[in-house]
Amino acid sequence: MRRSPMRETERDRLRALGLNISYYRRLKGYSQVRCAELVGISRTHMSRIENADCAVSLDILFRICDVLEISPSRMFDFGK
Repeated sequence: MRRSPMRETERDRLRALGLNISYYRRLKGYSQVRCAELVGISRTHMSRIENADCAVSLDILFRICDVLEISPSRMFDFGK
């Protein structure tokens, strides 16, 4: 079965989520490399998540939130 292309609203949400992850990571003082190490993923995967080049699974998102000491609800606060 072929996947349907990502809708623009989904891509916008992934971009906003990636920006929030990047913001809180920098606020914590972590490089992408350090944050990825703590989360247990590659730096490339972290970069792809922050740049909305891939969808992020909930388990990885929860691990990112734990490392950054941020609640998942704050990650989804897109300011709208």
